[in-house]
Amino acid sequence: MKLGFILEDHAGAQDWLRDVLKEVFPEISVTVANRLTEARDKVSHLQQADLEPNIALIDLSLPDGNGIDFIRDLREAVPECLCIVITIHDDDRHVFPALRAGARGYLLKQQSQSELARRLAGIIDDEPPLSPSVARRVLATFAPPDTIAQPDLTPREQEVLELIARGFTLAQVGQALGITRHTTAGYVKTVYRKLEVSSRAEATREAMRMGMIDS
Repeated sequence: MKLGFILEDHAGAQDWLRDVLKEVFPEISVTVANRLTEARDKVSHLQQADLEPNIALIDLSLPDGNGIDFIRDLREAVPECLCIVITIHDDDRHVFPALRAGARGYLLKQQSQSELARRLAGIIDDEPPLSPSVARRVLATFAPPDTIAQPDLTPREQEVLELIARGFTLAQVGQALGITRHTTAGYVKTVYRKLEVSSRAEATREAMRMGMIDS
């Protein structure tokens, strides 16, 4: 990384963000802006001098606008620039619009400087820098819907369930599985208990609802 860019309106935060960049990329030069309009002007001036930022740390809450607008602008002007959000906001209203705008990472200011530097260093290995709470939020969004919890049946109990659901009598189940009618009745009783039902029809219906047998 040769040139870094920081968009942050608080002077103290500007200083430690510069320190974070220097810790991860010791040879980097850093340009700082504290307003959206200033950031746009500085990027334009850099380009006029045939310079382009390689990485940008961008706050979202600015005195004259939203950092998400700058992410869009910068991605259009300098497509190869890595835009990383640095903010206090970790809710859906901020996280997902920023990522959709082109942010390649999302870090929270609540983390220590060393932790921010560690996560930012992941860029070197093509690992997107995401704070843990943000990563969990993103993963949860793409996770499949929760499946219905199934009771823990043994393989033999599952076999019995499938046969009684097909209408087999206790004697027929016992014959099919090579066990006595008495043993079969014990398995059926256990299956009913685990499914929290009291009849063959209820057991069949509940097993189908849980996806334990084919409908």
